[in-house]
Amino acid sequence: MATRSTAFTSPYAVGVALLLVSAIAFSSTGVFAKGVEAGAWAVIFWRGVFAATSTTLWAASRGGLRREFFGMGRAGLAVGIVGAMGTAALIPAFKLTTVANVALIYAAAPFLAAFMAWVAIGERVSKLTAFGAGGALLGVGIIVSGSIGQVNLMGDALALAMTLAMSIIMVIYRVRLETPSAGPSVLQSVLLFPFAISLGAPFCIAPVEMAILAGFGVFHAIASVTLAEGAKRVPAGQTALIGALETPLAPVLALLIL
Repeated sequence: MATRSTAFTSPYAVGVALLLVSAIAFSSTGVFAKGVEAGAWAVIFWRGVFAATSTTLWAASRGGLRREFFGMGRAGLAVGIVGAMGTAALIPAFKLTTVANVALIYAAAPFLAAFMAWVAIGERVSKLTAFGAGGALLGVGIIVSGSIGQVNLMGDALALAMTLAMSIIMVIYRVRLETPSAGPSVLQSVLLFPFAISLGAPFCIAPVEMAILAGFGVFHAIASVTLAEGAKRVPAGQTALIGALETPLAPVLALLIL
């Protein structure tokens, strides 16, 4: 009994559980993004405000503000910058293509993350992980080829950019285990505020949409923190494969809710 209990509380098992929570939370992104009339930059602004606020409150409740925000180091700064670039690509992607396309293109993350982790730290990839990653990459090729010459090709391209950014973040956390999760998550939101204010109209949205974006921000905060903490405990390729649970969930949620 003690052995079984230890197995369920091992760093790997905890990491898998956190990644499952992250995938479920991330799968709601398409519903929130398409569920409002506000433009992409307005969505980015308000999601960032509520995500940054809830993440900061969470860090403060754990007494970790100093470590989270002043102990990020170069790795945390890199996560913030790459995450901001990924967010700037993600929200417009949902506006320009379908939820299903974005979710399925994100399935390329296992291949990219596993390859980058192998190059960066020589992390070996199991045959099963490699097989799953290869299949995901093939699926992405099929999806993108179907969008050639169509309006949603730009949306697919932005989804690919977001996928690359997410893969880089997974590898950074795997390489630098000491990198905090909350600080970089807040940073990626804050970095986009000037762009959102200058390029969008975040203060001209309906109150009901503000409430929806508040929920979006909270879900994003949960997804980002659990992804970061889970990625520290699970190999990069497996981290991305578990995150691929979002692939079937996102279109189903869009069908049921939208």
